[in-house]
Amino acid sequence: MQGHDNNGFVNDSPSIPGQFRWSTKIGNVGSPENGLRGKEQSNGRDDGSLATQVVGTSSTASLDNSTGRDQWGKGIEFLMSCIAMSVGLGNVWRFPFIALENGGGAFVIPYIIVLLLVGKPVYYMEMIIGQFSSRGSVKIYDCAPIMRGVGYGQIFSVIALITYYSSLMSIILSYMFDSFRSPLPWAHCRPEWGPNCLDAAAKAASDGSVNDNNNTNILSSSEFYFKRVVLKEISSIDNGIGLPDWQLTLFLCLSWSIVLLTLIKGVKSAGKASYFLALFPYVVMAILLVRACTLPGAVNGIVYFLKPQWDKILEPKVWYAAVTQCFFSLSICFGNIIMYSSYNKFRHNVSRDATIVTSIDTLTSLLAGCTIFGILGHLAHVVGTDEVGTVVKPGAGLAFISYPEAIAKFDVVPQVFSVMFFLMLFVLGIGSNVAMTSCVMTVIRDQFPKVKNWHAASVIAICGVALGSVYVTPGGQYILTLVDHFGASFIALVLAIAELFAIGWIYGVDRFCKDVEFMLGTRPNIYWRLCWRWITPALMTAILIYNLATLEPLTYQGYIYPSIAYDLGWCIAALGLLQLPIWAIYSIVKQDGKTLTEKIMKTFRPLQNWGPIEPALNLEYKKFVNED
Repeated sequence: MQGHDNNGFVNDSPSIPGQFRWSTKIGNVGSPENGLRGKEQSNGRDDGSLATQVVGTSSTASLDNSTGRDQWGKGIEFLMSCIAMSVGLGNVWRFPFIALENGGGAFVIPYIIVLLLVGKPVYYMEMIIGQFSSRGSVKIYDCAPIMRGVGYGQIFSVIALITYYSSLMSIILSYMFDSFRSPLPWAHCRPEWGPNCLDAAAKAASDGSVNDNNNTNILSSSEFYFKRVVLKEISSIDNGIGLPDWQLTLFLCLSWSIVLLTLIKGVKSAGKASYFLALFPYVVMAILLVRACTLPGAVNGIVYFLKPQWDKILEPKVWYAAVTQCFFSLSICFGNIIMYSSYNKFRHNVSRDATIVTSIDTLTSLLAGCTIFGILGHLAHVVGTDEVGTVVKPGAGLAFISYPEAIAKFDVVPQVFSVMFFLMLFVLGIGSNVAMTSCVMTVIRDQFPKVKNWHAASVIAICGVALGSVYVTPGGQYILTLVDHFGASFIALVLAIAELFAIGWIYGVDRFCKDVEFMLGTRPNIYWRLCWRWITPALMTAILIYNLATLEPLTYQGYIYPSIAYDLGWCIAALGLLQLPIWAIYSIVKQDGKTLTEKIMKTFRPLQNWGPIEPALNLEYKKFVNED
């Protein structure tokens, strides 16, 4: 019969594997460096675990590889992987435009406030619970089985992201390979584009309305190239989305092949690749920033980007933009951070890493903004306008229209700068894609331990190519916008609140802080406790309410989707959100108990095996919680 002990654990397993002899008194938890206070016994080795440093303890079991779970080769590999994951395409093409649209330099103030109240606390929380439990984004809900659907819902959202993220990689690869051609293929108009095309390589214009598509039918050759040559985009999807483009499909396969090779040995190979994935984009960004600052008009562009618009700082939509940008830029509440930290050694200093990654992410966004707008300032200069905003395209258009157009106007070897830019984007994208794919792999391997890394990676890559081919059709961008809105953004906000509620309230901040004290030897201060319990959940809930209150029909470049598309979108959202009640009901049904109330109450308590995954540490943890 299943029961629970006085610590709130659900007794669903008879015992923890392994036989251990413990002393009658165990010392207090010390610092991460010293393990337990008092006399230490390491049996001739120091593997960094608390269980090998117990007073008077003699263990017949070895903790080395006792769980069969992979670990990072070095702590720096974990840090580099987190940087490669969090610093991605959103920092380069989303942050600059969002900041410009929501107050310029003034946007940095709400963004930093949101970073301190949402970004850092959630990032640190996910690092802690992943490292403490050595479980993936689904298994960590052994701490609150009623909420296991949060993990499955987040995996569903990550899968939706993976399917279209790889298609963006294929477009970037297409541009990168075309960048070797001289002249650049988007620099000049083609006869079939008609008289409304203006060469992107033109050094001047009679007015500053080259990119003002609302007031003129004139489009630059870079925009024609993106829509007609690369995407082969259709004007609507009323008659279907068409067949996949063969060139983009090949680049899609190449993109997934690189992800597969990176993950062929799990975190062992991903950790080695993380050095390049994390550091190389900064080398390119630094070169591009130096070049941008030497261009005529660059200073005007940077000033335009950073100039504060104080009248916007009190607008709710600006704070909404700050929260969503911070949320998606750091990749919090998607399961990726939990997954990466689950491969850490038990006492790794995640507090330091969380501070480093969140700070670097913000600085990278500002650096990328200065770089991008420096070059766009030059673009505005050569077309003869003082308004940098008229040459900016939002979202992907910034990367595939505005920036290529600016490069086409470079006097000296524009091909070199074009290759560097798109290679940087590709490396940034691969780093994020590797993290998302690893998250799905971890869930699979946690559920089926006998599955090898390369087996899981191969299946995901094949499915990724099959699903990603939808987005490289002439109507692919319409589907991408639909899936991003319903399958990623909307679901992610709801599940983020559910995750914060599960850890902060059901599992409990007090219990969570005890876990941190056991693992790191220090108890989180009041700042972390207030954020985890009150401030962060409240802000995220307010953002969700604001999102629902201001909800408008989804459109793509003014195109209103047919009813069937909206129905499909809401089905995608429902499929992700229904994971919450489905797995809650499953958890209740699987519980032992005489009454339904008893079954339900048990699903709110941690499972008996909750805690460090290593058997000796798990037993020590139970003793620590009991004594406390």
